[in-house]
Amino acid sequence: MKVVLGMSGGVDSSVAAILLKKQGYEVIGLFMRNWDSSINSDYLGNPNLNDDICPQEKDYNDALEVCKKLDIKLYRCDFIKEYWDYVFTYFLDELKKGRTPNPDIMCNKYIKFDMFMDEAFKLGCDFIATGHYAKTVDGKLLRATDDNKDQTYFLSQVPKEKFKKVLFPIGDLKKDEVRKIASEYDLITASKKDSTGICFIGERNFTNFLKNYLPNQPGDILDVKTKEKVGTHIGLMYYTIGQRKGLNIGGSKDRMFVVGKDVSKNILYISYGDSEYLFTDSCIVSNVNWLGDEKLDKCTAKFRYRQPDVEVNLEWLDDDKVLVKYAKLVKAVTPGQACVFYKDLECLGGGIIEEVRKNGKKLWYL
Repeated sequence: MKVVLGMSGGVDSSVAAILLKKQGYEVIGLFMRNWDSSINSDYLGNPNLNDDICPQEKDYNDALEVCKKLDIKLYRCDFIKEYWDYVFTYFLDELKKGRTPNPDIMCNKYIKFDMFMDEAFKLGCDFIATGHYAKTVDGKLLRATDDNKDQTYFLSQVPKEKFKKVLFPIGDLKKDEVRKIASEYDLITASKKDSTGICFIGERNFTNFLKNYLPNQPGDILDVKTKEKVGTHIGLMYYTIGQRKGLNIGGSKDRMFVVGKDVSKNILYISYGDSEYLFTDSCIVSNVNWLGDEKLDKCTAKFRYRQPDVEVNLEWLDDDKVLVKYAKLVKAVTPGQACVFYKDLECLGGGIIEEVRKNGKKLWYL
């Protein structure tokens, strides 16, 4: 059977190719190009952006070398416009609202498991495969063996029917095992650093990068308890709930945390010490993509990647909207982030946190 594998130029997709060939599949590589700094620089009238931070050509060359070594044909596809329209625009719009978006989740939903999938099936494949740390069994999405690398959180918005045609070859492996296999095959990607930063854009100075797309709007930082001004922020989009570094407020030895934002007044709220203002007991989650067989009223949830599971009760408000009540207080639940549901090893899907509550009320400072 024929499999089209998303080749990123990283070690995970490289080892996925090895495993698929060992399993007897005919493997075809497909490299995605989703970001072009030169085009965006021209669009912004700024030719001086640092284009070396996300070297997609280097990634393509690494993918090409791996494919040559493994005797795999490699194709390229271009989703630059689609990535801008469906992922990056969403990212900017959420930041304007004072929220903390997760573009990787939307990239999986709209690009990797939609448009990429369509391109793959044009090549006549039976399945697609990626280097994600996840598993599928009978079309169900399951956590990877490596808890520290499990990526089901980022796959929670992918439509359920897609997983029937998806393979995750490295889902049973730990990261060190993946690197060991790549080294045994003497692949150029064996010791290559994992990609970080915004999906497909890469690791950048976040503040400098965003200045090219959203104008800075400095404003007041207020103590949420006293309402007194304690400093000046450089723009609400640069801060997230629970953040305690980079606030540049002197005069206090107490730890400071971002606890809220008022977009209409351009105010950033902070609190000192291990603040009660950071802890909530429920939230409303919308745009829920449910992957389970039937909707549940009890399960566990993650409100951030790599966060430990929290026991929750679900009160369904609509087909894709739910009130999530936590079994214990949770710190720094953040509007715009994903809430992802689990039952043991199975990922049940997830949605976007719209509103955070405590004692049945929306928090006034969020």
